[in-house]
Amino acid sequence: MSLDKAALESLRLDRSSDPNRYRQSGSGRRRWKIAAAVAAVLAAVIGWRLLNSAVPVHTAVVEAPAGASDGAVLNASGYVVARRLATVSSKVTGRVDAVLFEEGASVQQGQMLARLDPSTAHAEYEVADRTLEAAKRGLREIEVRLDDARRTLARNRSLVERKLVSQSVLEGSEAEVAALEARLAAEKAEVAVAQSRVALARQGLDDLAIRAPFTGVVISKDAQPGETVSPMSAGGGFTRTGIATIVDMDSREIEVDVNEAYINRVHDGQKVAAVLDAYPDWTIPGHVISIVPAADRQKATVRVRIAFEQLDARILTDMGIKVRFLEVPGQAAAAQPRVPANAVVRDGKTAVVWVIRDGKVEKREVDLGKEAAGSFPVLKGLDGGESVVVDPPHRLRDGAAVELEGA
Repeated sequence: MSLDKAALESLRLDRSSDPNRYRQSGSGRRRWKIAAAVAAVLAAVIGWRLLNSAVPVHTAVVEAPAGASDGAVLNASGYVVARRLATVSSKVTGRVDAVLFEEGASVQQGQMLARLDPSTAHAEYEVADRTLEAAKRGLREIEVRLDDARRTLARNRSLVERKLVSQSVLEGSEAEVAALEARLAAEKAEVAVAQSRVALARQGLDDLAIRAPFTGVVISKDAQPGETVSPMSAGGGFTRTGIATIVDMDSREIEVDVNEAYINRVHDGQKVAAVLDAYPDWTIPGHVISIVPAADRQKATVRVRIAFEQLDARILTDMGIKVRFLEVPGQAAAAQPRVPANAVVRDGKTAVVWVIRDGKVEKREVDLGKEAAGSFPVLKGLDGGESVVVDPPHRLRDGAAVELEGA
């Protein structure tokens, strides 16, 4: 097929007619590039601000394990107590020279808490030590004299055998040796007494150091430097009887008074669900340690001791607590918190929820049971009472700040 040259000529561009036309087209392309770069920078800034700004979210509270309707046979109120709690005092009366702790401090067994003024005890120790030294020198003198008397006795015996001295001289030497041996025994006893006095004075110095009887936390500071402390009440209100009160935090447990009419519902090892008054959304599992075998005649109650399954720093002594005694041992462990279904995000075979803590979110893996009534039982990962994000936004990331829009 032949080409139509006239048609091709008609399609040719005439560059000579408008020389600035294509320059303007190139400038337009540069302007578009600049505009695209500015738009990219703006998009990056906006994206950065979106990523670092608080993400608005809706939240829900994870349901705590079921209460009385799920096997609880008895409710009771009580307090958190510590089985090991001691007010530490000194063994002797003295003036406080230094206090080496503050309230809330953790202390180890044997750690020095305070020190009493040692001036008098030091003087007594020096007297005892010098008395011991004098007794040892007296003992050495008797030993030297006894050795000399024994040599004299041996010599006189030889002279008597040869009839060079009389028998009376020998008897005098024997009496001298016997007397010195008696004095030697007495001096040894004096040295032993002096050594005991030194040990007693040294113990008196050691008693000026007041030490922690066990590992725990100081909850009360009862004396200051310059005050007088004593192991017994004396001197009216001017003498302290304690330096500090220490609690063994590992010995925390619950004590509740149960009406004696319902004590038959409680038994050793029974599982309980406890809730602190300070944290009403937090259920703490525990079990009965023992039932104190004595009733309070005035209150008609029986004291029950309950152990925590796991201790937590939020559990403080003397906190009020409510306890639900469960019907069957193991029921408390079987009770499980529940999380709303719309708070669960599936990542393959893994289920995660976004937990809110201190204004930020934490991505947490959970093991879930079978869904029912719009929620999942949590087998592992949540304790109940946590705030979780429902319908979490896609841009949510671990550690991001969030703004609560609703509960």
